[in-house]
Amino acid sequence: MGSWGTGNFDEDTAADHLGLLTDRLTAEVARAMEGDPSELEPDEYWGVAVPCNLELLHLLATRGWAGATLPEAATLRAWKGRYLAVWDEAVDDLEPGADHRARRREVLVSTFDALAEVAERRAGHAM
Repeated sequence: MGSWGTGNFDEDTAADHLGLLTDRLTAEVARAMEGDPSELEPDEYWGVAVPCNLELLHLLATRGWAGATLPEAATLRAWKGRYLAVWDEAVDDLEPGADHRARRREVLVSTFDALAEVAERRAGHAM
C-alpha cells in the first residue's frame, strides 16, 4: 500500500516503526514482570517504568495509527495482579499518606484496565 496520507504515520514504514516501538515497550514490561518482584516495588525503576510504558502504549494505541501492537488483555490482567500484589506489599514502607496511597493505586488500576480495554476492543475487531 505504501502511503495513504500526508501524516507522519500514514505509510507502511511508519507503521513498521510504530510496531517496533510498541513491541519494545511491551517486551520491557514482560521482562520486568518475569523478573525479581522486588524490582517492581514502587520506589524501584521498574515499579515506576512499567506503568509509564503501559500509559505510552495506551496513548499510541488510541491514536488510530497503523502498526501499534499490544499485549493480550489476559496478559495485561495477569500483569496487573502481579504488579499490584508487589505494590500493595511494599508501598506502606514508603509511608505515603492514606489519601495519596489510595489515589495512586486508583491510577495504577486505571492504567492497566484502560490498556486492557483497548486490547479487548482490538481483539474483537480482529475476529
